[in-house]
Amino acid sequence: MLKRLFNEQEKVINIWRRFRLKLVGVDLESSCWIGQQVSATLGFANGTPGKIKLASEVRLEQGVILQAWGGSIVIDKNVFIGPYTVIYGHGDVTVGKDTLIAMHCRILSSNHTIPDKNKPIRCNPDILLPVNIGEDVWLGAGVTILGGVTIGNGCVVGAGAVVTKDLPPYSVAVGVPAKVVRNRL
Repeated sequence: MLKRLFNEQEKVINIWRRFRLKLVGVDLESSCWIGQQVSATLGFANGTPGKIKLASEVRLEQGVILQAWGGSIVIDKNVFIGPYTVIYGHGDVTVGKDTLIAMHCRILSSNHTIPDKNKPIRCNPDILLPVNIGEDVWLGAGVTILGGVTIGNGCVVGAGAVVTKDLPPYSVAVGVPAKVVRNRL
């Protein structure tokens, strides 16, 4: 009886969390599960609003931050995003279906230019660098994906890796910077 009551309470809380994301403009399916303290910001770039789309059965764990900054974040169906993961979609981010993103990952789709010493770094425009993560990818805990990277279908990226270059499908990559150590085929 208590378990059923707890499950019903969780369902109601999840409806409220989905509603809060919809209020800020996130396009999400009713089958998405939203954890505590998840935040989303669409933002604007050049007068264009950002876009965040979550397909069916996406699960966002506690503390996930999605910030489009006028770009887009598109997450396909049945994707798990672990606690305290941050995704910046300024230059566009796509995540393929059935992907597993562990806790404390960072996905960045832009970078700053390096100006001469007389101009503040912060005053320069961002360089928009799209990130594409394929289907059935596993990002281990604390992985960082830098802008302009494509990760092929079926890749595994080891915990703590920093991905600075494209990874071919079904590769296993580890390290800083990430290097392919084997292929899953």
